[in-house]
Amino acid sequence: MDQLQASYAECKRLNALHGKTYYLATLLLPKSKRPYVHALYGFARYADEIVDDLESTLTVQEKSDALGTWGEKILQGLKSGKSDDAIGRALIDTVNRFEIPHEHFEAFLHSMTMDLTVQEYQSYEDLLEYVYGSAAVIGLEMVPVLGALEEGAYECAKKLGIAFQLANFIRDVGEDLDRGRIYLPISELAEHGVTREMLEARVLTPEIISALKFQIARVRQLQKEAEPGIAMLSPKSRPCIQAASELYCGIVDEVEKIGYDVFAKRAKTSTARRLRAFITAYLKRLTVSN
Repeated sequence: MDQLQASYAECKRLNALHGKTYYLATLLLPKSKRPYVHALYGFARYADEIVDDLESTLTVQEKSDALGTWGEKILQGLKSGKSDDAIGRALIDTVNRFEIPHEHFEAFLHSMTMDLTVQEYQSYEDLLEYVYGSAAVIGLEMVPVLGALEEGAYECAKKLGIAFQLANFIRDVGEDLDRGRIYLPISELAEHGVTREMLEARVLTPEIISALKFQIARVRQLQKEAEPGIAMLSPKSRPCIQAASELYCGIVDEVEKIGYDVFAKRAKTSTARRLRAFITAYLKRLTVSN
């Protein structure tokens, strides 16, 4: 196995290990496209692990230094077209093949850096700076790999990426508090009578339920607005994104099923639902000629 193949294999390993739902959806893509999706995931996951590894003994400054050093190495590799990094080789090959703009990766690293110092966002507009880099650009990076038939696919991909991220924020309120962060906009929480102190008490109240319902409605609206973009992709890519949309945005359905108690348990998409979504998408994939 040469170095480039080994890099793609490492990205695939990270995807299979950490992104089980994402990895399952990737299996719906033609084999020829999967390595490139793994490469994009591998980059994002590696950076995220530097920032959010709760078992790490590194200080915030040490994490910042590690992320900065690694990120700069990746960005320099994108400019030169060469890298000796285990993740960077596959990423650079993918970026060059599909002419993916480098600024997407700069934006992602900027958002990861924000995670080290920003503990809350006052407004939704403030949050969008973070979410653009942490999620919207993932959709923008994916579109060239998936195959865009219309320019509108990009705007829809941004919205779907944001919907995925917001669904995670709703599910992970408790876990994010462990890291000292609140991603739900403070001003919007206040509109429902919720304070940071109430969240930190980790007791479900009618006010918190109301705030979560508001956020869930936004996820569903973004998903609805993004849906037309699936038809703007290559037919062979559509089943994958349809499954991903159902499963990731479906997280909010699971939050409802646990009575919104995001402090007591982690909302999870059931294995049965994953299988149904996968089988439905797989059958659609079989109808598309290669």
